[in-house]
Amino acid sequence: MNEIKPAATFQPDPRFRPADHPEVKCGRIGVLLLNLGTPDGTDYWSMRRYLKEFLSDERVIEVPRWKWWPILNLIILTVRPGAKGKDYATIWNNDLDEGPLKTITRGQAEKLAEALGHDERIEVDFAMRYANPTTESRIKALMDKGCDRILLVPLYPQYAAATTATAADQAFRALMKMRWQPAVRVAPSYHDDPVYIDAVANSMRQDLAKLDFEPEIIIATFHGMPQAYLEAGDPYYCQCQKTSRLLRASLGWPEEQWLTTFQSRFGDDPWLQPYTDETVKRLAAEGVKRLALVAPGFSADCLETLEELDGENRHYFEDGGGEKFAYLPALNDSPDGIRTIEAVVRRELQGWI
Repeated sequence: MNEIKPAATFQPDPRFRPADHPEVKCGRIGVLLLNLGTPDGTDYWSMRRYLKEFLSDERVIEVPRWKWWPILNLIILTVRPGAKGKDYATIWNNDLDEGPLKTITRGQAEKLAEALGHDERIEVDFAMRYANPTTESRIKALMDKGCDRILLVPLYPQYAAATTATAADQAFRALMKMRWQPAVRVAPSYHDDPVYIDAVANSMRQDLAKLDFEPEIIIATFHGMPQAYLEAGDPYYCQCQKTSRLLRASLGWPEEQWLTTFQSRFGDDPWLQPYTDETVKRLAAEGVKRLALVAPGFSADCLETLEELDGENRHYFEDGGGEKFAYLPALNDSPDGIRTIEAVVRRELQGWI
């Protein structure tokens, strides 16, 4: 895969600096795409490092440290790395030895750089909240290329404290260590942006047209979160519902044939409902034979879509008597996906370019 080529670096005119002045690079604009993360490998220790960083995040697990620490370190990090490593192995990009989320996010950054390529002031890069490439390392890399203004773009259409906010937190931690901080903007959620809704609807039309069946039901499934987070004021649930409603309306799909559910629950506490897996099992038991799932909250396919939705939930449906099942891919680095990210970036760069 081709590397993203840096554009020329702008520097102050050296005629106006003392001869012994340190080198200064500035005047450029960085765009940093931020995604959740992926382990560095599928082996036990790589998975353990990744899960420990992820599940130690107080934005993700809002449980008192004294209560959560022994559960995490003595139970979860002993048992879960092996099982999750096997799950990741089923979707691993063996050619590049990395998870698909990293491959796709790199592709999004490269194609966004091409779309913005007429403006050599702009440098595009990507980073992960957990594991590599780290947010701190990529912010430093952008600054080394002369970016004194950086737009952070969390690739989460719907805002949640456990995703958007923690990505911004990690960037701010890096800034706290810097003597010369860049000016920073954080792109807001785009759950109801017409460009995004149109892009997902268009992608769905294309994928539905490729199927050899017409679904009786379409499920729009979003990553879940504890019900308590909604009650504490997180807007995620409401933004997911609005995205789902706008998508159905854009497609003209009958309301009785469109469901909104939540997946990937963890632990025993109540999470946002209805649950995706239970809904899939119920539909199969009720005699639904043709089902399609789409995950509009994921900007890139990953473990939760490729293994959980297209794997586990496919088995639930078929084992329960369903006959035709389809998972409709995320936008990824498709033309529709890049069109969405570019629209967000251009809007948020106003006044800088």
